[in-house]
Amino acid sequence: MNKSKSIKFVLLLTTIILIAVVFNKFESRDAYSSDSLREQLERFNEVFSFINRYYVETPDREKIITGAINGMLSELDPHSAYIPPASLQRMTEEFQGEFEGIGIEFVVLNKILTVVSPIVGGPSEAVGLLPGDQIIRIEGESAYDIKEEQVQKKLRGKKGTQVTVTINRPGQSEQFDVTITRDKIPIYSVMASFMLDDGNTGYIYLGRFARTTSQEVEEALNKLQGQGMQQLIFDLRGNSGGYLDQAFAVADKFIPGGYKIVYTKGRLDNVSEEFFSTDRNTHPLYPMVVLINHGSASASEIVSGAIQDLDRGLVLGQTSFGKGLVQQQIPLRDGGALRLTVSRYYTPSGRLIQRPYEDENLLDYYSEAYDDTAFVHKPDTTQQYLTLAGRTVFGGGGITPDSILASEKITRFTYLLRMKRVFFEFGSTWGGEHRDDYLDFEAFKRDFVVDSRMVENLREIIAKQEIEFSQEAYEKDADYIHLEMKAEVARHLWDSEHYYVIRIKGDSEVEHAISLMADAERIKNLHAWNAMR
Repeated sequence: MNKSKSIKFVLLLTTIILIAVVFNKFESRDAYSSDSLREQLERFNEVFSFINRYYVETPDREKIITGAINGMLSELDPHSAYIPPASLQRMTEEFQGEFEGIGIEFVVLNKILTVVSPIVGGPSEAVGLLPGDQIIRIEGESAYDIKEEQVQKKLRGKKGTQVTVTINRPGQSEQFDVTITRDKIPIYSVMASFMLDDGNTGYIYLGRFARTTSQEVEEALNKLQGQGMQQLIFDLRGNSGGYLDQAFAVADKFIPGGYKIVYTKGRLDNVSEEFFSTDRNTHPLYPMVVLINHGSASASEIVSGAIQDLDRGLVLGQTSFGKGLVQQQIPLRDGGALRLTVSRYYTPSGRLIQRPYEDENLLDYYSEAYDDTAFVHKPDTTQQYLTLAGRTVFGGGGITPDSILASEKITRFTYLLRMKRVFFEFGSTWGGEHRDDYLDFEAFKRDFVVDSRMVENLREIIAKQEIEFSQEAYEKDADYIHLEMKAEVARHLWDSEHYYVIRIKGDSEVEHAISLMADAERIKNLHAWNAMR
């Protein structure tokens, strides 16, 4: 392609993108004057022409155009984004709720492909793969030092196709081959749902808002209600959000019909909407506490904001992230997509969820959200709103909890053990070697205690990972470390939900949530709810 044609191609591509942004789906006759648009395109074309003609090396045109698109979007807000074709499928799968493959959560641990957990109902679970299993060969080829993207290419595939893997199982002397038939694999939103030891409190941990989230939450609620649940802890910590319609559908389960759950406002009329609760799937008005933290964003903030503003329950934890911008995904001709902010989220009381971002660079915008000292303890008292019953709540970005708790802190040493998957490796090794010792989960939960042999085993793994052992940090975090060790053994012997059953026992925020249930009941009764069918 000669220079003249390449410049015309870039100009055409840029024009297509701009037209898609401005006109496609969001028609606005006064968005730009034709003269202004032409002048800006000519300015871009001029700069690109000089780059293409005079730059010291032959420029990578695709890289330049992608950079220009990202530059345009960065001038708008932190959440408008261009998604390259290579990334679009993975991101779409994450929220569509399924993909096709063998169905494992995995990690490359010490250069060895290791199963974290087979996905429930998937083909790997069906053939008996276990947490901690090491996949050492795929179709006869070594999987040592395999990269994550290579794992995706080799193990994912069309439903009905097969792949043979060679398994090394800790505690078992001989390796063995397993042939797995690929299938549709569900990606779950509800990471765990179970009753706590008091026999009254149900616990649901929701990891994302994907296409199947409402259905999964419905199933979890019905299961817990069948087990005698009288009160609920709804854990949205670390949930970065997802689909708006699923956030509405989840909140709708807890709120009788006729109440505004969330509304959006944008520059164009067709992106401004109001969402009111229905009586379709409303559950009993038991007391509930919603857990949030700095990582709770977007759809998580819609749900927690509605629960708080409508006095349906209490919100506990740290101030949420503050992502209240609504993105519309627009397909592009290159196979990628444009996620463009078209409106803003507001809670029922009128609070804008979005944090201010105009005067910040992207790094500061994200890092500030996790700053306990600057953010979690300082609600913006200049922005006060009233709940349905007249309680004061605060605006300024994010959801400020009714009860604020500082996040639990661990030492850098213990954080490094988590990052390096030391606890997981311990659980895999110890669980594999002592599988026959723990056949009953309730007995395991009651009787398993970390002893000196286990600590020595952990230290051997730490040394193998070339991590310097800190006795001071170990003693400071001993309760946390021992609980993680026990929880990872439970994951290996059973599954990831059993990991959370153990891990929750040392969670101070869950314990505090239980103590707030009487307050949650009182707040729920502050006003008369619309009659439920």
